[in-house]
Amino acid sequence: MSKDNKGQDHSGFETVEEALSRTELYIEQNRKSLTIIIVAIAAVVGIYFAYRNFYLEPKEDEAQASMFMAEFYFEQDSFLLAVEGDDNNLGFIDIIDEYGVTKTANLANCYAGLCYLRLGQFENAIEYLEQFDGKDRMVSAIALGATGDAYVELNDYKKGVSYYEKAANLYNNLVLSPIYLKKAGIVYEELGDLKKALVAYKKIKKEYPNSEEAREIDKYISAVEVRQ
Repeated sequence: MSKDNKGQDHSGFETVEEALSRTELYIEQNRKSLTIIIVAIAAVVGIYFAYRNFYLEPKEDEAQASMFMAEFYFEQDSFLLAVEGDDNNLGFIDIIDEYGVTKTANLANCYAGLCYLRLGQFENAIEYLEQFDGKDRMVSAIALGATGDAYVELNDYKKGVSYYEKAANLYNNLVLSPIYLKKAGIVYEELGDLKKALVAYKKIKKEYPNSEEAREIDKYISAVEVRQ
């Protein structure tokens, strides 16, 4: 039994040595190709870090500083100045054009869409809001809800209500979700889909009983039930 084990061990070492020899041979035969691959990977990594540290981050800082006045105008409800800028300051659409690769420019899409919505330019609102791609669920829900508002203003109720549903479900919170559920219910009524309207209203009553929308939701529920 002892001899068998020694034999097996010796055989195992031979297998390992064989494998190592094949690996060494492969490396030797493909040394140039492997070197090129390693150098290429190192170059890509180096370019990425250089791009991020020496271009993207400074660009991001510059974009944030440039958007200060646009945000100020937005807070003051000066939506035209916010979106188009003035003689000395960039507006949101300028930020998008100038700093398109940055997170700040992405956020500017949302701001621009909201501005155009308030200005009654609904096609422009949709264009910019749909370009926004945010990680923050609350901001994303607001963008989706605003897109729904724009479509409803354009009498495209089906698209509008689909955005309200997305907004209500994306960020489950006491303030936003019941707002968009109520809007969805009202649009479903306009579409003649009383069943879905009732579902939206009852969801407000059940899941968001302490919300502002829940205070009068029984009236909406009763009105729909009478019509069914």
